[in-house]
Amino acid sequence: MTRTSRPMTVTLGEMQAKVEARVASGDYASASEVLRAGLRALEREEREFDAILKAKVEEALADPRPSIPAEEVFAELRALHASRVAAKREKV
Repeated sequence: MTRTSRPMTVTLGEMQAKVEARVASGDYASASEVLRAGLRALEREEREFDAILKAKVEEALADPRPSIPAEEVFAELRALHASRVAAKREKV
């Protein structure tokens, strides 16, 4: 029988207690199961994010309005940033 995975060491830090709690609750039989479930959830999240991003790009490309010149966009961003920095300074 060919082994499809091999043991590995993972340092979880503060997350180790969360893994152990899930195993202790009986929801998972082992730390490996918890980590596999976490990776599956991460993969789902990444697929969903990619789909949202792709839809946004397609929506932007299909937008019939004329493009805004980059210089104009950056000028507006600089002005917005400057106003936020000024507002933050006023609060201090």
